Amino acid sequence: MNVYETKNIKDRIFGNAYVGRGIVIGKSEDGKNAVFAYFIMGRSENSRNRVFTLKNSDLFTEPFDASKVDDPSLIIYRAVATNENNTVVTNGDQTDTVVELMEKGKCFRGALKTREFEPDAPNFTPRISGILKFEDDFSYEMSILKSLDSEGSACARYHFDYPSKNGLGHFIHTYVTDGNPIPTFMGEPERVVIPNCIDEFTNEIWENLDENNKISLYVRYVNLETNEYVDRLINKNK
Repeated sequence: MNVYETKNIKDRIFGNAYVGRGIVIGKSEDGKNAVFAYFIMGRSENSRNRVFTLKNSDLFTEPFDASKVDDPSLIIYRAVATNENNTVVTNGDQTDTVVELMEKGKCFRGALKTREFEPDAPNFTPRISGILKFEDDFSYEMSILKSLDSEGSACARYHFDYPSKNGLGHFIHTYVTDGNPIPTFMGEPERVVIPNCIDEFTNEIWENLDENNKISLYVRYVNLETNEYVDRLINKNK
């Protein structure tokens, strides 16, 4: 087994019915852009009834049809937010926790110590989070908070801190694949190739997510010289 093997994102997701929600962070091959992507999938009608919406530079999940919302508590949240020289991306309302506590002096890891996995037994969906740090050299951190056991008796916390390297990204997602209960992500974030072209990367992710379960995708490329960014947003519900 080659622990340094880096694959195209297609090879990480194609043919997998349910990887859940996913975050990718890294740097483009030419070294010019910091890159992140966030996508959501869903199996239930409640989960599938969503779209991504941009408000300034923040990304939100919102109902596609508000009349069909069953329980908004775990599916409606701010997924991407900016805090000074940092961009935070998560799969839940811990985005707000991280931003609020960082403004009070806590670090990314310290802020997440106040949170746990989602209370959706028997799956106990992990909370996955990432932060892009633009001070000095671009670097990033990722985190997963997951249940210690099948009873949800305690929270195990895993934190990963990465320097950036041209063409390299890391991919973390909530689930291994479909199941009942759904098996949670295991191990370190997976190494993936980050191409120079945002459209190439966006299309590669979207086209290889399971057609039945994919819902929305957001991708952003941030120019490391100018701090200007370009982005792409795709919603299955239109």
